[in-house]
Amino acid sequence: MLLAPALVASLLAGGCAIGGGSASPGAVIHITEKDFTIKAPAQVHAGPVRLIVHNDGPETHELLIVRSQNDDLPLRPDGTTLDEETLQPEIVGQVEGAPSGATNELDLDLKPGRYSLFCNMSGHYLGGMHAVLVVVE
Repeated sequence: MLLAPALVASLLAGGCAIGGGSASPGAVIHITEKDFTIKAPAQVHAGPVRLIVHNDGPETHELLIVRSQNDDLPLRPDGTTLDEETLQPEIVGQVEGAPSGATNELDLDLKPGRYSLFCNMSGHYLGGMHAVLVVVE
């Protein structure tokens, strides 16, 4: 879902931090994608969370959220993207390819654990476009 610029500005002014730190339960979490980084809180509380995902880069980006114990995620035979088919049972949410400047919302109910956030466009994950999100009680 695309948001009007005024609504995005209003949401960003709401006080949720981008970057390290924690978010309160039921929080709106802001995530920014840009070549080749993902900025997101390091930790959030378990339960309902609304992700506001903004593509601040010049290229199309997507965001996958995968429950994972470590950073050892499987690559496809092409060697430039992660194997989403193998990861499918652990994918808890996804924002499809969004063009430059787009903002999307994603509602999730996160359980405690470790999650990998990444863009799986060709070469983006390997270029450093990933982050870890820890969900605590």
